[in-house]
Amino acid sequence: MQPPQAYTGAQAPQAGAQAGPAGPRVGQSAWWNPAAPSDPWRDPGSRAVIETRPAPGGTPVEPLPERRGGAARAGLGLVIAVAAITALIAGTLGAAVGIWATRGDGGGGITGADPQTERDLSSVAGVVEQIMPSVVTVLTADGGNGSGFIVSDDGYLLTNHHVVVGGGSEPAESLQVLFSDGSVTTAAVIGSDPDSDVAVLQIEGGDHPAMVLADSDKVAVGDPVLAVGAPLGLSSTVTEGIVSAIDRPVLTENNNGEVESVMAAIQTDAAINPGNSGGPLTDIAGQVIGINTAIASTAAEGEAGNIGIGFAIPINQAKRIADEIIATGTASHTVLGAELGESELGVGVTLSTIVAGSPADDAGMEDGDVVTSFDGTTVTENTQLIALIRKLAPGTVVTVVYERDGEEHSAQVTLEAAGD
Repeated sequence: MQPPQAYTGAQAPQAGAQAGPAGPRVGQSAWWNPAAPSDPWRDPGSRAVIETRPAPGGTPVEPLPERRGGAARAGLGLVIAVAAITALIAGTLGAAVGIWATRGDGGGGITGADPQTERDLSSVAGVVEQIMPSVVTVLTADGGNGSGFIVSDDGYLLTNHHVVVGGGSEPAESLQVLFSDGSVTTAAVIGSDPDSDVAVLQIEGGDHPAMVLADSDKVAVGDPVLAVGAPLGLSSTVTEGIVSAIDRPVLTENNNGEVESVMAAIQTDAAINPGNSGGPLTDIAGQVIGINTAIASTAAEGEAGNIGIGFAIPINQAKRIADEIIATGTASHTVLGAELGESELGVGVTLSTIVAGSPADDAGMEDGDVVTSFDGTTVTENTQLIALIRKLAPGTVVTVVYERDGEEHSAQVTLEAAGD
């Protein structure tokens, strides 16, 4: 098996594959919007590119290659977010608005009650009253803040990697956390993973009020959700919305424009702002379905705020990463075992090179195969395929549909961790 760098993809495509039927084709003008050919918001299927602050030093296991000067494929327009940013830590508590934003048994693993799958609405106020003691404001070393939430009675908390990094390049050893009742305590940083943007903290003591973790694979578009955290330093803030999309390919970048993480995110219109990062996105029963991580924005740098497009890491993926961090101090990253070719308009991602001894090689896939479906999801771009792979745990068996010489084939592929 080659090193993780072998599991890389070519540059991700720059926008959604096609404009909607009601919108103009690329190159056409529109009387109501002269900039329509370059308007990223006309295509709801586009991926999002998120710029992060601050910039961690690590690089992703499967980074996209350096961007070239021209567009990846003609006629695709801009990326979904003109000036999209991660919902990073919000500057100091009470500071100006325009600051970069936006477990429990003795064995050390994250546990929780069996999640409810019924979607009957209940009192939002009642749900908030129950979960608020479990949500914290994470105070960072540079005077900013993020959010987090308790996931075990022995004091483990989840938040984002970019929250524990703060304004530096390395995670802090410990951070102060503020509870909804106004009390403050110190949380040790157990570990963090820049590739998934997940971090684990722990506070001392026992019998902490842990949140219930739902099954994020059962989330459906249209489900009502709550976002809880400390946007702009305003602790214990709750917003309500719905799930706008699932498995949305979201690519985050650091200050230097380098790829930091790729995720198959839950998209929501619940208001998420700078400072919400690391807080829980819950279903209407208060069960966690994701970690609020990023927002898209058309605002200028340093002025980003909610426009109804926020992204959360699915809790199933976050829990797996957190369990590994608690058990070993590091997290594994799932790979298929192929280098990706240039993206082209339409369905399919080309596997330009299959890595010897990799999962793709073991499944009989060959150089030049074009993947059209991964685990039941139609694949249209490189970033989407990478995000779907990383969402799953090593050892997961998936069905991959691909084309070779004009004929369709399928294979059962057992995914592996990078470096296995």
